[in-house]
Amino acid sequence: MRAFGFLSFGHYSPQPGSQTRSAADMLKQSVELAVGADELGVNGAYVRVHHFARQAASPVPLLSAMAARTRRIEVGTGVIDLR
Repeated sequence: MRAFGFLSFGHYSPQPGSQTRSAADMLKQSVELAVGADELGVNGAYVRVHHFARQAASPVPLLSAMAARTRRIEVGTGVIDLR
């Protein structure tokens, strides 16, 4: 069996033209990305921990939201920085 997943870095910027202008946008788009990937049959959706970005310092709430909205996809952390 072949597996295919993706790692999302979750960056946002309040710059003109950015479609991800706030932390809330980043979190919502991460969930929407997982939902779309699940519908396409992707096997895994992983997020990176951002220690200095308060909305992404703990990935468990985001992963819980992703798992609640998807049916088959595996969710998890792809990178956890050791400080």
